[in-house]
Amino acid sequence: MTETRAEPRRSRAPAIAFAGALTIAFSAILVHQADVHPATAAVYRCAYAVPVLGLMAWYERQRYGPRVGGQQRLAMIAGLFFAADLIFWHQAIADVGAGLATVLGNLQVVIVPFVAWAVLSEAPGRRILAALPLTMIGVALISGVLEQGAYGSHPVRGVLFGALTGVAYAGFILILRHGNEDVRRPAGPLFDATWVAAAGSLAAALALGVDDLAPAWPSAAWLVVLALSSQVLGWLLISISLPRLPAALTSTILTIQPVGSVVLGIVLLGEDPSALQLCGAASILAGLISVAARRRAQAPAS
Repeated sequence: MTETRAEPRRSRAPAIAFAGALTIAFSAILVHQADVHPATAAVYRCAYAVPVLGLMAWYERQRYGPRVGGQQRLAMIAGLFFAADLIFWHQAIADVGAGLATVLGNLQVVIVPFVAWAVLSEAPGRRILAALPLTMIGVALISGVLEQGAYGSHPVRGVLFGALTGVAYAGFILILRHGNEDVRRPAGPLFDATWVAAAGSLAAALALGVDDLAPAWPSAAWLVVLALSSQVLGWLLISISLPRLPAALTSTILTIQPVGSVVLGIVLLGEDPSALQLCGAASILAGLISVAARRRAQAPAS
């Protein structure tokens, strides 16, 4: 009976992941609007989401009982990666803009298959190897090292933090996927990852000596919207799809986020990347799309 109910949702998993990716595409815009320290944004994005996710996790526990041993620990480890992901990414947004920072953060699409290969024995294949030159060229172009007056206050530093975001994001997705193997409980693992990320971000903020840990209006309002839209709704949708999809396919679907963020950054924030930086973003996205094409071609065989 359980498998019968789960099967239709499994067939909808790509659409659910797609909807989640569209939702989190607004994350960078909301972080920019909040205009607080990167660590502060990470703290409140997670902290404001904890009560809502905690209530959902409590309901799941009441209905299905405790989770299998080890699942909670994995979700908590994922939360540490998520804290690092958010802080690096928020700094990249400040350095190179919302759109380009999100493109760089999604280098995880190339990173995840190699990590999955090493840890899960899921071979990446030749198409992913072929995508590497495109992504590396794109990183170089976005950094602005080949031109004068590239967009962003610190484009080279933004590329560095964007690359670190991709590494942390890859770890978060892979570990959360394996801490979320019970498809009936998407909120429980996300709750554990979120409260750990909030605590980890707070520890980082205190270590860095951040002095704006009590954001005023309207920054606080933007952070509330960020928490409820991206951290609760967006990542809940993605968490539902994670255990139902292969790791590389999930990371590929999430590339909807950088495409949306580039467009939203230009339209809503007036960001003005240079022609070379846009070519770099296009190069990275071309590499990601080539990975997606490989996964679509494999789908009938699966």
